[in-house]
Amino acid sequence: MLKIQQKRVGTVLIWTLMALLFSFKQVMAEEDEVAKVVYHADFADPKRFSAMLTSVNNMATYYESTLMDYDIRIVFISHGVRFLTDNKLTDTPFAEDAAMAERRESNKGRLISLHKMMSVKMELCGITQTAVNLDAKQFYPGAEIVPSGVVRLAELQNAGFAYLKVE
Repeated sequence: MLKIQQKRVGTVLIWTLMALLFSFKQVMAEEDEVAKVVYHADFADPKRFSAMLTSVNNMATYYESTLMDYDIRIVFISHGVRFLTDNKLTDTPFAEDAAMAERRESNKGRLISLHKMMSVKMELCGITQTAVNLDAKQFYPGAEIVPSGVVRLAELQNAGFAYLKVE
């Protein structure tokens, strides 16, 4: 009879420990939960870029209001380089046009604010940087050069980032 009770106690103890372990894993998973999103900016249209910045801002604001950790990044490739520098990129395929000149300061201020205030990361394709022959110092503070923008997008998607591209 004593052995049967010991087995029951042992079984109950094992189930209790397993339940505690599962609960602990759930709590840790919830605490480690981070919303991960990458935006792809490879276009020239400053209105479209403005719309993307609105989307990024809305997302970051939502995560902050719900106290959720987040990692939002924008990967700039090709024409997207226009939005990371004050350089007019004359004599390149990405040269400033009237629409870009009109919206540059507004978009710049919003982008820098998202970076500083909401920790949005800015990553520029190194291949694009080489193509426009600009020193890293000519890009807005906080812009990080990555070897290849498309490779970076793939890496981030493999790391669980949601991929968004504003059309």
